[in-house]
Amino acid sequence: MSRVQDLSRFELPAGFRGRSAITVQLWWLVQATAFAASPQFLYGWRRWLLRCFGARIGKNVLIRPSARITYPWKVTIGDRSWVGDRAELYSLGEIVIGQDAVVSQNSYLCTGSHDIRAVGFDIFAQSITVEDEAWVAADVFVHPGVTIARGSVVGARSVVTKSTRPYYVHTGSPATPVSPRRSDLGILEQ
Repeated sequence: MSRVQDLSRFELPAGFRGRSAITVQLWWLVQATAFAASPQFLYGWRRWLLRCFGARIGKNVLIRPSARITYPWKVTIGDRSWVGDRAELYSLGEIVIGQDAVVSQNSYLCTGSHDIRAVGFDIFAQSITVEDEAWVAADVFVHPGVTIARGSVVGARSVVTKSTRPYYVHTGSPATPVSPRRSDLGILEQ
């Protein structure tokens, strides 16, 4: 019988993590202690820690202490954006979060996966972008390679497999556009 998966053949591509194994382990130690144990109001402390490990973090960014970031050197977050409690930025690939954007609690931005056709379970990474003024609501899963478009909203517990439409609300699994986004200025549409 032929095999479809043989994990003994798995190899991590050279340079995949983007930093040395020592830097990776040091970050995971810092994240588990100084980052995670910091009081909620110490947003500046967490921004500083992330910047020390190469993250590009804008002004007045609010990141909760329970948020997890795999490789901060692959993360960019614009001014005034928020990352909620227990949000996971699985940054095997680049994650770019724009300005005034929100990634809510328990959401999972997943930039990496494995090739199901490869017997060696080959790993790959594709970037995720959350554009300016977008909102990824609670407990959303975002697939590798997706862009959450400017001003769009992804409703709670949705699964985003394809890039969203600007200024639209998307819900479901898979997430689909359901209505234009409204604000106190009226309907927004690009």
